[in-house]
Amino acid sequence: IQNNILAQTDPKPAALVPEKVRDFVGACHRDLDKVKTLLAESTNLIYGSWDWGGGDFESGIEAAGHVGRKDIASFLLEKGARTNIFLMTMLGETAWIKSYLQRYPAHLTMRGPHGFSLLHHANQGGEEARELVDYLQSLGLKETKFNLHA
Repeated sequence: IQNNILAQTDPKPAALVPEKVRDFVGACHRDLDKVKTLLAESTNLIYGSWDWGGGDFESGIEAAGHVGRKDIASFLLEKGARTNIFLMTMLGETAWIKSYLQRYPAHLTMRGPHGFSLLHHANQGGEEARELVDYLQSLGLKETKFNLHA
């Protein structure tokens, strides 16, 4: 009943402008200043995802993650962005990733944005994620990218 009351008195706002989502996700690959500007204009961009085609969805924080932009990822996390296993791998959160993969071992070969693997993300994390590179390889992961449509 409470949800019905809210739905009647608090209509949903308009959808995010698709071009703004695309621009935001694109900027998260490379341009912290532009990310800050776009997020100041529309704070909910932090939750948006862009479909690059064929269901290859990517959020801004995922963009920062697969290219190793820790500065952008940290900024977005501070602003409340949702995290995932790929980002945490890039950030070198070894204990978190080991615990996760022990619980969900099939996720070792999960496909991230553009098909990038956990190993790709660990490689992007540099020295902070070196232990994860070794760990993922010890589990048998050799691929850095998978076909999204396999």
